[in-house]
Amino acid sequence: MWHKVGEAMNVIAYQGGSTGVNNNAHGGEERGSRVEPSVGLEFDSAEEAKEFYSIYATNLGFKIRIGQLSRSKADGSVISRKFVCSKEGFQINSRTGCPAFIKVQKVESGKWIIEGFQKDHNHEFESPGTIQNNVQGKAHAVAKSTVKLSYRPVIRSAAENEPQNLCLSGIVNVKRLKWGDGGQNPIFEPCVGLEFDSFDDAYKFYDAYAANAGFKIRIGQLIRSRDDGSILSRRFVCSKEGHQHHSRLGCGAFIRVQRQESGKWVLDRLMIEHNHELGSPMEAQNKVPAALKISKAFVKAAPKACPLGAKGGGNIKKRNRENNIGADWYPVLLEYFQSKQAKDTGFFYAVEVDDGKCKSLFWADSQSRFSGGLFGDAIVFDTTYRSNNYIVPLAMFLGVNHHRQPVLLACAVIADESKESYVWVFQTWLRAMSGRCPVSMIVDQDEVIEQAIAQVFPETHCRFSTWQIKGKEHENLSTLLSVDSSFKYEYEKCIYQSRTPDEFSSGWYALIKRYNLKQNVWLEEMYEKRENWVPLYLRRTFFAGIPIGGGLESFFGSLLTCETPLSEFVPRYERGLEQRREEEKEEDFNSSTMQAFLHSKEPLEEQCRRLYTTIMFKIFQKELIECSACVGTKIYEEGVICRYMVRKSGNENEHAVTFDRTSLNVSCSCQMFEFEGVLCRHVLKVFNIMNVKEIPPRYILPRWMKNVEYGIFYSFGSGGGFPGLKPLMEWSLREETRQYIEAGVSSLERFKLAIEIMREGRRNLSWQK
Repeated sequence: MWHKVGEAMNVIAYQGGSTGVNNNAHGGEERGSRVEPSVGLEFDSAEEAKEFYSIYATNLGFKIRIGQLSRSKADGSVISRKFVCSKEGFQINSRTGCPAFIKVQKVESGKWIIEGFQKDHNHEFESPGTIQNNVQGKAHAVAKSTVKLSYRPVIRSAAENEPQNLCLSGIVNVKRLKWGDGGQNPIFEPCVGLEFDSFDDAYKFYDAYAANAGFKIRIGQLIRSRDDGSILSRRFVCSKEGHQHHSRLGCGAFIRVQRQESGKWVLDRLMIEHNHELGSPMEAQNKVPAALKISKAFVKAAPKACPLGAKGGGNIKKRNRENNIGADWYPVLLEYFQSKQAKDTGFFYAVEVDDGKCKSLFWADSQSRFSGGLFGDAIVFDTTYRSNNYIVPLAMFLGVNHHRQPVLLACAVIADESKESYVWVFQTWLRAMSGRCPVSMIVDQDEVIEQAIAQVFPETHCRFSTWQIKGKEHENLSTLLSVDSSFKYEYEKCIYQSRTPDEFSSGWYALIKRYNLKQNVWLEEMYEKRENWVPLYLRRTFFAGIPIGGGLESFFGSLLTCETPLSEFVPRYERGLEQRREEEKEEDFNSSTMQAFLHSKEPLEEQCRRLYTTIMFKIFQKELIECSACVGTKIYEEGVICRYMVRKSGNENEHAVTFDRTSLNVSCSCQMFEFEGVLCRHVLKVFNIMNVKEIPPRYILPRWMKNVEYGIFYSFGSGGGFPGLKPLMEWSLREETRQYIEAGVSSLERFKLAIEIMREGRRNLSWQK
């Protein structure tokens, strides 16, 4: 159906998502033609640009969402907005990093003009008309270009076209509602047990509720069947959920719908409370799709109305930024802790209590505490649950052991994503680990976590997760990185090849100026936090060799996932922990019984084979082999200090090595030892030139040695000096004692022998002075 409005192009949107266009500039009627975005297209507001792109997307068969915005530094007002394909980015599994977008810029006249448009997608479209982009049910003056565009929706009359017991979004068994608009339109409040025909109906319902409440929503996590890949549950969240953008506040409000055997979808979880101010309901009311302003006649089997905030309308708990820890978790975990403590006297656990209620939990068994004393210098604080919506919000403290394997140091279940909760968890870590602070931590980029680390671990160098940084790069720079190869080259060169802070800063500002990125808020923020993610600033801190471009492998693998139910959590956790510890024991055995092949007769190689674990020796051996291909040139000498420039033959990249002939102190500009704890090929080349036949003990870290505990004890000498040395010795003796007891109780004869040996050992210790 076509209508002429002056010289305008008239766009008519139907309920099913189809769009008809009549372009009067061309005369005639081409049914089914499409209005395609183009640079220069003008709108009265950013919201109209969004609605225009939504119609275009619906017609093609994809969904959109709101992307990055830029604000004026003068008054903070929004000056540009980006609307992207819903599959842009990589934050959830369903996204493919799609580059399609439009970007609109506000001009002096107050209008908004498309200044960027990427048409191509990297995924298949759905059938046109099956996608719902939540096109609003009001008249819009959408866009102006060489022709004037206007949008006028045509929506079927509910009274004429629908059965009297249905709403336009499907059958809804309503258990909570309130009446708006003088009693003409019911506004439903979510409650457990609400039933829908499809998850799309649930989305429309929650969107209408959100509009009336004064907030926006977006689609959250989904869970698929492992058998056929079908969707089993969907989650719809407040638009301010998460922390991927500065406008998001980690809001915990959500609903989740679960598919039933009948094919219906039932709301089984929800959180009503928000951690931010809501908009005006009257303003939001205008955004409710007309199809969802349902009259009383279309409510099916509605029980007694329960107004918002009334008691007895569902098991809704008031929470602030809380995740989905349920009260049923506490007895399960506490029972597990108590059973472990009965067997393992070194088992440590703590419970955060607030107003008489359990909140966060923390635990570490004796072996984890022992590992924390050995490998707690470089930690990954793994909070994967935050982005993947795990049933149990398990946070893990992971380290790197002497075989370069991930090792579990402690676990926590965190009640809410507040600074106070993280501070409690980190302070509890200190109590469990005898006050030992980590040298470095790898964490998600989150202001709350950063503040907690600064408060509890003020000397710890915080590093942001590489995968999170990559995701944000795609979110904020996807067009430039994918389209402009010169920008990508200069951007990566600035980040990964800068050798000094001045070189990095000058390269960064040149990049910003050349590509007109002064208004990019994300780039401005990332420059301010450059010490937390740029390799130049990270390499001078010990990170146990965890690659800057990667991270640790998943500790539990597929054993613990976001779908792991309560009944299986503890046994799966125990099984995964045991598997990892068996792998460590296997490597311990291999390192103590097998010798690696020597590639030279260098005394340094034999020394390191004797001390290092197999994997660490291979890393050292590679550097030793590569040093033979390097050339060292002395460029400076004064007294006992000399400096060499070392480079690989035929390679222009040089590294400066400074060497003290008296103390044998050495340093290299590549900072491999500072970052990884193993000497680099450049230093080994200088050792070769200076005829150094043995690596000084300070450059063989005890944490990489075969007998790591003995190495650490011996390195501090009999007098101690390390505040965590005594508990480290205690945990080591306890572990040996546990194995001794297991062997001693296997028979009466062994028990008698074990008692005699223990008594003789105690007498020998008593005689020592």
